[in-house]
Amino acid sequence: MDFAVNTLMFTVRFSVALMIASMGEMFNQKAGIFNLGCEGIMSMGAFLGMLIPFSMVGAGTAPAYINLLGLLAASVCGALMGLLFGVIVITFRAPQGIAGIGMQMFGVGLAGTFFRSFIGGSQSIAGIPSVDIPLLSKIPVIGKIFFTHNPIVYFAYLMVPAAWYVIFKTPWGLKVRAVGTHPRAADSLGINVNRIRFQSLAVGGAMAGFAGAFLTLCQTKMFTADIISGRGFIAVALVYFGQWHPIKIFLGAILFTFAQTFQMQIQNFVPRFPYEFLTMLPYILVIIVLAFNRKSNRLGPSALGRPFNREMRV
Repeated sequence: MDFAVNTLMFTVRFSVALMIASMGEMFNQKAGIFNLGCEGIMSMGAFLGMLIPFSMVGAGTAPAYINLLGLLAASVCGALMGLLFGVIVITFRAPQGIAGIGMQMFGVGLAGTFFRSFIGGSQSIAGIPSVDIPLLSKIPVIGKIFFTHNPIVYFAYLMVPAAWYVIFKTPWGLKVRAVGTHPRAADSLGINVNRIRFQSLAVGGAMAGFAGAFLTLCQTKMFTADIISGRGFIAVALVYFGQWHPIKIFLGAILFTFAQTFQMQIQNFVPRFPYEFLTMLPYILVIIVLAFNRKSNRLGPSALGRPFNREMRV
């Protein structure tokens, strides 16, 4: 019983960073931009998320506004990095795949350099504590699984329906889908294609930075050079897995995190089980699902990865 409850509880908690990052990547790809730099943006967000409270209160408990300031700084940095990526692939029309790998290396390297310069070594922070919701947390089994998390977890889950509403029910969301599907037709209707793409990159970057800060403020309570551990690339894969739909992407994040949490719990309860096999299990699951999910390629934005030039038929 404890094995199942702990697995589900940690699935709810640990899925947040991946879920937010993949939602941000969805906005990028809906607008026609393929951003492999999500990992680097998350790394910078994770560093800033820790740096703000650590520089103000050290390892002590920080007031709520300081932790929120860390989340805000990470989100702003992510938005700026998204805009920088936009300059590279929209203004200068660099190949998006190569530019994304460059952004990933830039972000991870910059975060590691700043960490060694400003913090120096392994340090921990109090972060944002978990809060048991009165009455609901006392419900047997369900209470521990769903109602014993920190406030950012609940806020993150509310972002899923919010992302669905924005992308499918707002004029801006319609423009995002238009410039990702048929940018020339959108341009003929007076939509500034490149402006919408820049805006989408800013939104996606802010969400990736927020996701990185969640890891240091709410999950690990510390920063390490490999803290992201491939989550940025998994977020990109989850957009394909979820067929560019927020609800399906959310379910994909839950599925991947469940597999990851399951292998962690197996190691705790069955320590002699080969941990190498368990560690690769979640990533094998993603590869298998993507391999058999062939129709995703037909459902994606038709202009994904293609630069737009009003003066040329491209």
